[in-house]
Amino acid sequence: MYTIDLAYVGRGLHEELVAYIADQQGYYADEGVHVALRDGCSWDEERLRHGATIGLGRALLSRLADGLPWVALTVNTHRPLFWFLARPGLTSLADLAGRRLAVHAPHTAPGCFARIVLRRAGLDPDHDIHTVVRTPGDYGMDLRRLHDGGIDAALVGSTMAPEAVAAEHGWQVLAWIGDHFRIPTVGVAVDPTRIHPDDPAVQAVVRAHRRALQVIHHEPDTAVRHVRTFLGRHTADEARAHYERFIAPYFTTDGQADLAVGATAISAVATELGVPATVTAAEFYRTATAAP
Repeated sequence: MYTIDLAYVGRGLHEELVAYIADQQGYYADEGVHVALRDGCSWDEERLRHGATIGLGRALLSRLADGLPWVALTVNTHRPLFWFLARPGLTSLADLAGRRLAVHAPHTAPGCFARIVLRRAGLDPDHDIHTVVRTPGDYGMDLRRLHDGGIDAALVGSTMAPEAVAAEHGWQVLAWIGDHFRIPTVGVAVDPTRIHPDDPAVQAVVRAHRRALQVIHHEPDTAVRHVRTFLGRHTADEARAHYERFIAPYFTTDGQADLAVGATAISAVATELGVPATVTAAEFYRTATAAP
């Protein structure tokens, strides 16, 4: 049996769902690979690149900013699962002007994506908004600070169903990142100087993940059962609504990247980072085949 470390670099459905399904459904075992799922959220790039990673956004930023030659081998979705959640009185992204927004750091993937979306809404994230930078987590502290008025809005991830949370508290979902910025994101990536993309263990993981993607599309009850594992604060109906709204329509069926979407996204990310776009979509997203 092959072995490999596979690290997630964020928490929630966005990063973990497909790997979780592959593990729980026994697809890794079927493919003859033992996968050690690792929490790489606080790892530096040097440690991360010794295994495979789920975080394609972080891998792309690292390739553009640091020159590390990451390549993506399968893609789960083109619509990042992050949302702007706000207190009453705010109804659009433009209303964030002069407000306090809890958000990820600019050099992180979700932070970079958020800045791109804010700029498209006509806001300068460095001058028009009072940003409160915090590290990714379960966003529970953000909810407390929204409740007590310590912040006006927060960029939250997929450890919750934001529409259900907003309804519960009388808050507002200002925007879903995936509606405003598309990028092939989360899947499996490796640094070829450490692990060859055709390594049997890597390709076994790719095949297992593509089987998991099929579950999301063709076995909704099974998929929702797994989704509920990540949404413990929500009812079964809320979990199903979240799956039907944000996951089933937008997760890929085959792990393939849309290279046109990838090219536009790479250009936008490079511009936001202030670096040249030194890699093409076809060079970064090598998702066309998976060895049998």
